[in-house]
Amino acid sequence: MYASGQTILQNRKPCSDDCRKRAGSWQEQTMGIAKPRYLEQLENYLRKELLLLDLGTDSAQELRLQPFREIFEFFIEDFKTYKPLLSSIKNAYEVMLAHQRERIRALEPLKAKLVTVNEDCNERILAMRAEERYEISVLKKEKMNLLKVIDKKNEEKISLQSEVTKLRKSLAEEYLHYLSERDARKILIADLNELRYQREDMSLAQSPGIWGEDPVKLTLALKMARQDLTRTQMELNTMKANFGDVVPRRDFEMQEKTNRDLQEQLDSLRADYEEVRKEHEILLQLHMSTLKERDQFYAELQEIQRTSTPRPYWTKCEDVVAGGPERWQMLAEGKNSDQLVDVLLEEIGEGLLREKDFFPGLGYGEAVPPFLQFDGTVENKKPTRKEVVNLLKDAWKERLAEEKVRSHQPPWPNLASRVLQRKENFPDFFFNFLERRFGPRDAMAWAYTIFEKIKLFHSNDVMSRFYAILMGKMRESVYVNYKEIIAQLLKDMTSADSQNEGLLSIEQFSTILKSTFPLKKEEQIQELMEAGGWHPNSSNADLLNYHSLFTENEEGQSEPFVQKLWEQYMDEKEVYMQEIKQELGLELQHEVTLGRLREALMNIDPSLDRQTLRTYLSQAFQLPETDLPEEGNEKEEDIMTWLQVVLERLQASDIRRKGPREQESAS
Repeated sequence: MYASGQTILQNRKPCSDDCRKRAGSWQEQTMGIAKPRYLEQLENYLRKELLLLDLGTDSAQELRLQPFREIFEFFIEDFKTYKPLLSSIKNAYEVMLAHQRERIRALEPLKAKLVTVNEDCNERILAMRAEERYEISVLKKEKMNLLKVIDKKNEEKISLQSEVTKLRKSLAEEYLHYLSERDARKILIADLNELRYQREDMSLAQSPGIWGEDPVKLTLALKMARQDLTRTQMELNTMKANFGDVVPRRDFEMQEKTNRDLQEQLDSLRADYEEVRKEHEILLQLHMSTLKERDQFYAELQEIQRTSTPRPYWTKCEDVVAGGPERWQMLAEGKNSDQLVDVLLEEIGEGLLREKDFFPGLGYGEAVPPFLQFDGTVENKKPTRKEVVNLLKDAWKERLAEEKVRSHQPPWPNLASRVLQRKENFPDFFFNFLERRFGPRDAMAWAYTIFEKIKLFHSNDVMSRFYAILMGKMRESVYVNYKEIIAQLLKDMTSADSQNEGLLSIEQFSTILKSTFPLKKEEQIQELMEAGGWHPNSSNADLLNYHSLFTENEEGQSEPFVQKLWEQYMDEKEVYMQEIKQELGLELQHEVTLGRLREALMNIDPSLDRQTLRTYLSQAFQLPETDLPEEGNEKEEDIMTWLQVVLERLQASDIRRKGPREQESAS
């Protein structure tokens, strides 16, 4: 009956332009017609069924589909003409849902297997690390043994060199001795030959048979015989002179082999000597540099001893601080002298604040924050430190609740939501919060009281961060994102606690930290684990109560683990800011353009996404993101400001590295 008065559409494609035009005109015609009663009954039935369902169970989504199935079946049964088409559509969706359920059931064992494989891989990695440590210790021992062998070889080399020197000296002496002996032997042989010739002459003269020979012939024969003898003697002397020092070939080869072995040993010793000499030179250089550092440190020590004052005797403060020695011991535990000075100043300042009954108004000057603009005197409410911390926590809860409502509000539907989405600045919110809590009359007094209180306590995390955000030294997003990181870390630890006992092993704790903070170095992860209660000498099987890491005392002071997270965040931000400054390469009094800052950010952090980059640029130049020109636009060069101002704005905002540098990722 509802559709009886309407024009029956012809068979056309659902997405055609003509169909859209007809549908649009039909909708314009039916805007004034009331909703059918049957449709209202179906909507009321669907709403009631959804309210009766328990959506907190695992099967909530399956149950949520059941009312929609029933509504669809009502349509099929009531509209007979479209029943086949609607039934086929319903069957197709049911088949697809059944297929998806089967695939999910098939993937469940794979998930368990993946967890088992991950644990096996972790065990293998730990075993391989243990083997590597053992091999390193063995190699170190072998290195020490080889160094001892080298020292022994060097000593043997020195002794062999001394022996070679002695042998060369004795060889030279023997050589001179043999030369003199050879010359004496030659002279002796010549004398013997002369005596032999004389004796032969005498025997020939005395022989009776010789008188019968011709004396001339005998003289000539004697002369020729003497010439032959002289020639033979010369040849003999030449042979002895040339080959007198020749040794047998076997002895020569043996000596040559010995000489070759000695030469190889000498070369090896020379190479060892060169290595030892180089190491000695390196050690000398290290020794000289160590001496210079020692002298420098000694000079610095003398200067410090000359200019420094005696170390204060902090136990004197026990009688001054309220609470006596026990409270002072609690305040001074684990703090250095600089931190103890802050604690002492806070205690003194708190005592002075308690003595004041009224605060003088600061007036309405431009330098005065809006929530402190007042003439006259205001009352000092004198709250305790615990009351101030609780009040600040309540303010944060209300602020985060407003932010959550604003994030779920649809964009500009009407004037009321438009006013809701307009975010007020933090000082105005703080004063409005005090008005809602204490009324308009006491809001200004509480504002002055809390301001003086949080300005004094620098060691309290809640107060110091609230003061920094209130005075514009830190953006609100820094605190909000930090709290989200802490909440996500606690959520990951709770998910890893399968037994829901509140305990985690050291290995699980380390794995969660590395997965939550993938850019942190191994030393930073080690610091977080030690701050959480792990010690290097403890076993990996020790259990850790992770809930105790996120607790706070009555005065809002966090545990060492959360404090170490904040310290590392500030250190990482400082390093990031130094990299930006080095990349820009400008002095603080120079101007920097928007395009130059965009290029510097992309160079030091290539993993920055487009939205985060635009957020950083918007915060640096104090421009809405909608007013920022696109990359490569000529208008980027027209937007510029001082580098010091840019760095101060970025320092106050939540800026952090999104990924490693290119060389770090390559390594």
